[in-house]
Amino acid sequence: MGYLDAKAVAVRARRATAAPRGRDLDALRERASKRGDIPSFEAALRADDRVALIAEFKRRSPSAGPLANEDPIRVASVYREAGAAALSVLTDKDDFGGRLDDLNAIATSVTLPALRKDFIVDAAGLYEARAAGAAATLLILRILSPDEAATLIGAANEIGLGCLCEVHDEAELDAALEAGASIVGINNRDLQALTTDLAVTERIAPRVPDSVTLVSESGIRDADDVRLVRDAGVDAVLVGESLLRLPPDERARKVEELAGVNR
Repeated sequence: MGYLDAKAVAVRARRATAAPRGRDLDALRERASKRGDIPSFEAALRADDRVALIAEFKRRSPSAGPLANEDPIRVASVYREAGAAALSVLTDKDDFGGRLDDLNAIATSVTLPALRKDFIVDAAGLYEARAAGAAATLLILRILSPDEAATLIGAANEIGLGCLCEVHDEAELDAALEAGASIVGINNRDLQALTTDLAVTERIAPRVPDSVTLVSESGIRDADDVRLVRDAGVDAVLVGESLLRLPPDERARKVEELAGVNR
């Protein structure tokens, strides 16, 4: 069993006992529905004539180890000021050291739409994301059945939450489109083996309809990488590790570089 399959089993087991149910779930959905003044994630990725940068905050990762022992608001503010179009916030605790409080702090203080990046398998995860201020959430097609993906996208639409539907191969792309995805993320990292190759975007991107907003995720380190995936047809890139490995004073210059590539 690879990393992602094992992670999905662990997440489902935890959510089976810990996720809100009944009246608690209804109350969480009500809180999510009332969280207002959240900008559109998808609109931000289509807003101007540059390839949009989604800049990520995460404290650590299984492949990279510790990354950012910093104030999340300060990191996100640098991203915004240097030209990022949107933000991504890891909220998984076990492997990434994340927390919903990081998302809430960033969404409350930094005027960019934020993506909740986590292993979402139930509607409660969507409601948690929206209640914490997320404009969108990640849905990983590898860990969802087609019916689950369609149900979660529908539930997200009902509360005004976008879905970045992540795929790594053609079959997962077909499943995402069939489920109604309007934003697709091609993850260049194989989450089973934790290896990365930008050729994954080059191979899959031509199959994505022009009406779908397309994001390339993982392995993007400089403007040449952005241009490579742009030429494959993407609208946006999601970058985390190559930013978070840098000292704060160099991070802003790297964001400016990554966010400065014309479509």
